[in-house]
Amino acid sequence: MTSKEEKFICNDELGLCCPEEPSSYYKDRKKKPIEIYMFIDPLCPECWALEPIVKKLQMEYSPYFTLRTLLANELKSLNQPAGSKKAAHIRELARSYDETATRTGMPCDGDVWYEATPTTPYLAILAIKAAELQGKAIGSKFLRRLREALFLHKQNIACEEVLIECANKVKGLDVNEFKQDLHSKTSSKAFQNDVCTTKEMEVTAVPTLVFFNDNVDEPGLNVPGLYDYPTYVRIMEDMLGEQMEKCPQMTLESFLEFYSVVTTKEISVVFDWTIEQTEKKMKKLQIMQLVERVPVKYGTLWRFIQ
Repeated sequence: MTSKEEKFICNDELGLCCPEEPSSYYKDRKKKPIEIYMFIDPLCPECWALEPIVKKLQMEYSPYFTLRTLLANELKSLNQPAGSKKAAHIRELARSYDETATRTGMPCDGDVWYEATPTTPYLAILAIKAAELQGKAIGSKFLRRLREALFLHKQNIACEEVLIECANKVKGLDVNEFKQDLHSKTSSKAFQNDVCTTKEMEVTAVPTLVFFNDNVDEPGLNVPGLYDYPTYVRIMEDMLGEQMEKCPQMTLESFLEFYSVVTTKEISVVFDWTIEQTEKKMKKLQIMQLVERVPVKYGTLWRFIQ
């Protein structure tokens, strides 16, 4: 019997098989013509603001590309300055969070740097790699919960209790296995592999997306920074040398059920609705008791009610 996660809509004329359910984005069923390496820092607000665009790319063009997420942090960048330099550094980080939220529409609360400064973010890095050991989909969901804890709920993601709390929120994640892997050499080695790849691909900023096509003789296209959605689509079509065909749009309910918690901005971008249209549609679901509204600084979260 085919599980929900394995259902695809296939178009024989186009030669495309589009997933009906987002978990299929993480199943490498066959080699795809484009491979994207996404380099991020879990503390980086610009990387967080890329989330709606990545979700939309996966929803519309997942048959064309494989996405690999790598952590571009280096250990030296995780050391916190001391004294007056530390205070100035915290002010700058808080300002960058608030500015990014205002500019991009993705909720991001800079007050976390005053209320729950991540003292040893290296542990958060290891936690992400530990979750990834249980599969790409599990790792992606854990990364999401971690970022929600930091950007939206102002929690110290360097705290092991917070990391375990995030793990408990990920359906399918074995928390006992996660606790063991959190302090294992395997997780540390996985992070070091990311660091090595970052250097090999000459990535110097986050977020950065590096695009590869199936021609091994062509170098990857390094795209640092945050751009609008059409820019990434053009890059992919230029690499393919043809226009991509969009997948059928999945239902809002399927989207909400898989991601569990999403922002108004993400729904707006993914479904091509205005913020006002999105709010109206979500309020209807709220009345039907399908979602819970969670107000946060600079926006709104919607939690799917299981």
